[in-house]
Amino acid sequence: MATSGVGGDKYRSYLTEEELKTTQWNAGPPNYDVVNRLFEEGRTKVWPVGSLEEKVQNLVKTWEMELVHKANPDDYKTLDANKFVLGINGKKYFTLEEVGKVGGSYNVFLQTSLPPALRSYDPDQESYESSQSAFKTVFPRGFAVEILQVYSGPPVIAYKFRHWGYMEGPFQGHAPTGELVEFFGTAIFELDENSKVVKVDFFFDRGELLADLIKGERTGEASSNAPSGSGSRCPFMA
Repeated sequence: MATSGVGGDKYRSYLTEEELKTTQWNAGPPNYDVVNRLFEEGRTKVWPVGSLEEKVQNLVKTWEMELVHKANPDDYKTLDANKFVLGINGKKYFTLEEVGKVGGSYNVFLQTSLPPALRSYDPDQESYESSQSAFKTVFPRGFAVEILQVYSGPPVIAYKFRHWGYMEGPFQGHAPTGELVEFFGTAIFELDENSKVVKVDFFFDRGELLADLIKGERTGEASSNAPSGSGSRCPFMA
């Protein structure tokens, strides 16, 4: 599993100066300085160096970095690109290729069976670029994640997590509130004999996140992709 201080970032591996140059990135090499500050200022747990919790937290952060930012599956170090599948709330599983076709991690995590008219965020109408832009805009200091509890260690890692940020930018035509936005969930990572992630299951309520993002007043600048009436109703998990 990824360990702290390995790779040029405090919490993520495989970000050395050489790896930043040689890796194929979706939109240039990532920089986590800002979100690391948010994480350190807002986390509720400080895990001992070398503890299982710290190792799991760093694995999750490194895995997320690779999934979001790396363009070439051959550059992945935390997962087996040929076997990997990602499931959300016990529904459809996505292969790595399908994650790319859907438009990346935000669009996978925010999948819904709600009718388009009821969607405050419609992943079917968003690309990788537009989804990344939307959440970078609403969370200019980043969207941090911490591990709250680890229930089991590898090869099957089960844990509880917290994601948070401050709504300091507009979202789908709603004005920023400046408020803390957070949600909680659980996940299960399955590792193979080479300690590579081959299966991930996330369980959380998407509405817990999205409801806070549509609390601000309407600005009349909703995304051109947003269906008429979207954002006017609370987006329940579906």
